[in-house]
Amino acid sequence: MNASPRSLEPETNAQESANAAPETTGGKSANTADGLRTVLDYLRSVPAWYLATCEGDQPHVRPFSFVALEQDTLWFCTATTKDVYRELQENPKLELTAWKPGSGWIIVRGRADLHDRASAAVRQAGFDHMCALGEYHASPDAAELTFFTIVDAQGWICDIDGSWNPLSL
Repeated sequence: MNASPRSLEPETNAQESANAAPETTGGKSANTADGLRTVLDYLRSVPAWYLATCEGDQPHVRPFSFVALEQDTLWFCTATTKDVYRELQENPKLELTAWKPGSGWIIVRGRADLHDRASAAVRQAGFDHMCALGEYHASPDAAELTFFTIVDAQGWICDIDGSWNPLSL
């Protein structure tokens, strides 16, 4: 059963300024651009969301909080020194989820594209965000600071009543 889209206007929170990266869409269809914007706004409206990976047959879930949208691409940030990066190298399948009271929960799944092609603006925003969280990186171009995207993405906004709203990604 499809639910009608809910308002997903971002709330002001401490993460908002750290998440302030370029938010442009270009060549994709209007539905896809809307879907990407919905994911961006939803993830920015909560203090943390959760990314799941696998190592062998063991799932791993951890909090994330940086996302940026630029040129039809959602960008995520981590460090090459973290287990999450190694796990995505070994098995790029991932799923992320977040819950926001009154808005249901979001699910996005796909494969990580670890080819770091992030722009200088996205790199700076990710660097600032990670430093605000207490991580130390020498600069936005630090070798261990890396950015990835999701390919073959599918997404949904779901609600406890069993309704769901597929997103064009």
